[in-house]
Amino acid sequence: MGGTFDPIHLGHLRAAESAREALGLAEVAFVPAGVPPHRPGPQTSSIDRFAMVCLATAAHPAFTASDLELRREGASYTVDTVAALLAARPGATVVLIVGSDAFAEIGSWKDRERLFALCSVAVVLRPGTSAQAGWESVDMDSRVARVEGPGLPISATVVRQRVRDGLSVRYLVPDAVADHIAKRGLYR
Repeated sequence: MGGTFDPIHLGHLRAAESAREALGLAEVAFVPAGVPPHRPGPQTSSIDRFAMVCLATAAHPAFTASDLELRREGASYTVDTVAALLAARPGATVVLIVGSDAFAEIGSWKDRERLFALCSVAVVLRPGTSAQAGWESVDMDSRVARVEGPGLPISATVVRQRVRDGLSVRYLVPDAVADHIAKRGLYR
């Protein structure tokens, strides 16, 4: 599961857990983007975003944090990340977990056909987005699965704005992430 994770929040964790349960995944690796190609750069450093992902995933035995994209130069293209994961784990099966908001943009992703050849994709419905967006840009016989499950209407944008406004982000992010944001003075 990739994203800027600026910051990681409970909506990300719930989406990953829904995909893990629905697809019987043994592990979910959270991969913070180094240089996201489809959006403005993150507001916090890669080390802070990676630290927050580590803190958020530490208590779940099937969740791990990966700094793969943070160590790589240039734009963080998903197809390159999946290829690197497969090279590091020959014979592994990779399932890319994306929110329906990100999936709506799949038509603009780099080497989309190669990506679908390398992995299957699990689309988790994000509250407030269309369940249909993005599906027209993929072959319906491709390796794409819809993941049902409870979604949490939380966004990193709202979390950052609450911090700027001096409001609590407790119960929107894991406690350890809220503590990290406060101690490091992030998003102020």
